[in-house]
Amino acid sequence: MSRPTPHPRIVIVGAGPAGVRAAQALVQAGVRPAVIDEGRRDGGQIYRRQPEGFTRPYTKLYGTEAAKAESLHRDFDALRARLDYRSDTLAWNVETTPDGEGRLHVVNAGQAQSIPFDALLICSGATDRLMPVPGWERAGCYSLGAAQIALKSQACAIGARVVFLGSGPLLYLVASQYEQAGAHVEAVLDTAPSVKSLRAVIGLMARPSLALRGLALMRGLRRAGVTLLQGVTPLRIDGNDTYGAQAVVVRDARGRERRFECDAVGLGWHLRAEAQLADIARCEFAFEPASRQWLPRIDTDGRSSVRGVYLAGDGARLLGADGAEAAGRLAALAALDDLQHAEGRALYRAEGDGLRRKLARMDRFRAALVQAFPWPQAQAAALPDDAIVCRCEAVSAGELRRCVTEMDSREVNRAKAFSRVGMGRCQGRYCGHASAEIVAHACGIPVEQVGRLRTQAPVKPLAMATRELVEESR
Repeated sequence: MSRPTPHPRIVIVGAGPAGVRAAQALVQAGVRPAVIDEGRRDGGQIYRRQPEGFTRPYTKLYGTEAAKAESLHRDFDALRARLDYRSDTLAWNVETTPDGEGRLHVVNAGQAQSIPFDALLICSGATDRLMPVPGWERAGCYSLGAAQIALKSQACAIGARVVFLGSGPLLYLVASQYEQAGAHVEAVLDTAPSVKSLRAVIGLMARPSLALRGLALMRGLRRAGVTLLQGVTPLRIDGNDTYGAQAVVVRDARGRERRFECDAVGLGWHLRAEAQLADIARCEFAFEPASRQWLPRIDTDGRSSVRGVYLAGDGARLLGADGAEAAGRLAALAALDDLQHAEGRALYRAEGDGLRRKLARMDRFRAALVQAFPWPQAQAAALPDDAIVCRCEAVSAGELRRCVTEMDSREVNRAKAFSRVGMGRCQGRYCGHASAEIVAHACGIPVEQVGRLRTQAPVKPLAMATRELVEESR
C-alpha cells in the first residue's frame, strides 16, 4: 500500500459544475488544489458567466437554471482565496508514470508550463454533438453551444431570425434562453420522434421534476408563437456566399417538405464527451451502443484505468449539470481516499454511498434521454456525396466513401490519413462521429468496428511563438 500523502498535489482541469464541486470538496478537506480553466471565468459552458461589468439578470441568462447557476458562481467566489485558480489557461498535454505521479502541460498567454501532480481530476465537460446537414458550412450556422456563448458572454444573438435544428434537451433550453433574452426564434426542429417509447418514459421518471421542466420549456416556446416540429428529417440549409444561411428545409413527420426562412441556424444533437485529455493520458475507452459513442472507462467513483487520473462530469458520463456536480465531488473524495488523506477519507466514507445512489438515478435518466432523443445515424448514411462533413478541411461525404471503396479504409483513422477529415482546427470534435457513421455504412459494418479518431497533443492548436517557462519545483 502506498504511503499517506498529507499535502497532496491535486490538479483539476475545468471550472464547470464538476470542477467547482471537486474543488469545494478538496478545500473542505484542507487541500489547496490548482484549478486550470480554459474559460475567462468559472461556470463552464452550461453556467458560463457573463463578463465582469455586465449586469444582465440570471433569469434572463439561464432561464430555469438561474438558481443553480447563481449558487455555483457564489460558491466558487467563496473558494477563490483557497485555490490556485488559473483562468484563460489551456491544458494541452498529460504525462503519467506507473506510480501515479504525473505532469500536466498548460499554456497561458503564449507561455507554456508543466505542473506536477499526485492526482489529476479531469472535468473537461462536453461539446455539441453535430450531424452534418447539406449547407451547414455556410456563414450563420452555429452549434448550440456557440449560440449560448454569444448570448451569455457577448450579450447578443447569432441572428435576427433563428432556427434551431437538432435533438435533445439542450435544443429546447437554448431556444428558450433566446426567447427569454428577447431574440426571435423562428422554429425549433427536432429529429427525434414525438412519441417516446414506454421504456424511455419510465426512465425519464427517474427525475420527474427535470422531465416536467423540459415539457414546460416546450409549452413556453409554443406560447411565444414558436413553431415546434418533432420527427423531422433535415434536407438542407439554403443560402449563398453573400448572405450565408437563409432558410432551413426539412421533411416533417407526415412527409411534407417545410421551409423556414432565417438568417442564422443553431445546430446540436445532444452532447459528446470532451475526452481528449483522457485519451492523451492513455485512459481506456469503451463503446457505448445506446449513444453510439466512445467514452472513457471509469469506476463508480470516477477512477480511470490510469493510476492517479480521475474523470468527472460530462467528459466521462453525460449526466448533465446536476450529475456533474455530484460526480466532481465524489471523484475528488475518491482521490483523497486513494492518497490516504485523513480528512478526505472521512468525507469519502461519510458521503460516498449517497453520492453513488444519486449518480445511479441520474444515469437511469441519461439512458432514457438517449432513447427519447436518439442520435440520427441514418442521417449520416443518407448524406449526398457533395455534402460537407468536415468543415475545417472541406471534406465531403463522397470523399469519405471513396476512401472506403478505392483505398479500403475500413477504419476511421485510415480514412483520416487519406482525406484529412478531423485534421482541422476542431481536431474532429464536430465531424468525428458523423465520419465514423459514414465509413461504417460504406463498409457495411457496425460503427464501433471503425474505431474512433485518436487524440494527439496538443488537444487544441498552440501558437508557434509559445515559450516554455521554467518548470515548477517538485
